[in-house]
Amino acid sequence: MGSDKDGIIKNIQEGKTSLGIEFGSTRIKAVLVGENRAPIASGSHEWENQYVDGIWTYSLEAIKGGLQDSYRDLVENVKQEYGITLDKIGSMGFSAMMHGYMAFDKSGNMLVPFRTWRNNITEPATEILTPLFGQQIPQRWTIAHLYQAILNEEEHVKDIDFVTTLAGYIHWMITGEKILGAGDASGVFPIDSDAMDYHADMAAKFDKLIEDKNLGWKLKEILPEVKSAGEAAGNMTEEGALFLDPTGTLKAGIPVCPPEGDAGTGMTATNSVAKRTGNVSAGTSVFAMIVLEKPLSKIHVEIDPVTTPDGSPVAMVHSQNCTSDLNAWVKLFKETLESFGVKVSGDELYGTLYRKALEGDKDCGGLLSYCYHSGEHITHFEEGRPLFVRTPESRFNLPNFMKTNLYTCLGALKIGLDILLKEEGVKVDKLLGHGGLFKTKGVGQQILADAVDAPVAVMETAGEGGAWGIALLAAYMREKEEGETLAQYLDNKVFADASSVETAPDPEGVCGFEEFMKRYKEGIAIERAAVEHLK
Repeated sequence: MGSDKDGIIKNIQEGKTSLGIEFGSTRIKAVLVGENRAPIASGSHEWENQYVDGIWTYSLEAIKGGLQDSYRDLVENVKQEYGITLDKIGSMGFSAMMHGYMAFDKSGNMLVPFRTWRNNITEPATEILTPLFGQQIPQRWTIAHLYQAILNEEEHVKDIDFVTTLAGYIHWMITGEKILGAGDASGVFPIDSDAMDYHADMAAKFDKLIEDKNLGWKLKEILPEVKSAGEAAGNMTEEGALFLDPTGTLKAGIPVCPPEGDAGTGMTATNSVAKRTGNVSAGTSVFAMIVLEKPLSKIHVEIDPVTTPDGSPVAMVHSQNCTSDLNAWVKLFKETLESFGVKVSGDELYGTLYRKALEGDKDCGGLLSYCYHSGEHITHFEEGRPLFVRTPESRFNLPNFMKTNLYTCLGALKIGLDILLKEEGVKVDKLLGHGGLFKTKGVGQQILADAVDAPVAVMETAGEGGAWGIALLAAYMREKEEGETLAQYLDNKVFADASSVETAPDPEGVCGFEEFMKRYKEGIAIERAAVEHLK
């Protein structure tokens, strides 16, 4: 948090602040920044998705309630820390898990439950759209969900008036504007970075594809408008103010920046929006974003073409599964300790177990794990089964057990990154890690460095995550000078004095991770059998 308390109080009273709220998969976080763009207050709300009728979803009630609770928690934090009731904010922005499908009719009613990024149910659609567009279309993209609904002949499709993402929905509720930032929009439909809009030729091809369905709409009529970082995207309405703050304290009229996806805010929060930079966000899911100098040589099903918040081409490797299974094992250890009357904090337990992993054999002692709580598109699974496997000869001890569970968090990701770094020869000057996997100093960072055989840096501020990233995008919109790019703003005004810790790959660790990956790839059939036979 910022250090000059009197200055911070003045910032809050004068509205020289920016608010960012991000909807993560397990937590909704609000971060308020002051004039120096450092976080000065935060709030949060824990939540979980539901698996309803074969769909991973969150209800509209959970979305609205979580938004209001995270903001209320922030307001209480401001009151407690600075003795002020928050009633004005200089600018704000909203971000959320990318992709997914929210469809609404002309009256604003949601037509089917929100289909999140976690659903691997659109393979038939992607198998048609990818060759049609000549570009990889991932299963979780909004256009894949839309076309799958058309293929399924779902009743609601003819009534669609508007399709958006979770961030786009929140922005609509707050401002009345149907807008998406370029980064989030690139997970809805392919973006033409030069035009800063949906790719016109591909949109025309899609309209031609569905012409015989006579649905009564053209694709671009039902999609949100695309805005680049820094552009105005509407102001908070009276209704929007009450949607966020039902007490009526917060005043309407606040400028709101284009809503973004968590990938774009992760790039912003790690200063990774310039060419040859990259970041890895590792939490419930894990994804790597590398800003490209030139297009890839061909389509790779493991790699998604998306953009930065200001529209630059990015190669994204996204794995649906990361720490969920690891967290379940840590919870089991906590229950075990508590059975013996031993109380230990979450930070101490995670830290101790993570550090134990560094003592393990370089190849994890022959152990194998798959952390697939849900499907995994990189390895072609529509469903997942968390799985731990060993042979009688495996060296089964706590360090190897923990190392295996950490390695497997990056297993599917490494398959995609190997294509980028080894096959395509993509160059990265710096790779930054952020998210829960990197919270214990030096552990997740070392494992990622060994996985990619490249140095990995972690910034002290990266722990603030995407909510800080969207707050920075809101601040950029309000403060940017004429001609100042997002990369320049971040370099010169946000990260000029930022400190980071860089970890180099360990040659033995690199070899060990490669050995683990051979076992990982050979064992995929075991995971397949678990999905088929364990219902």
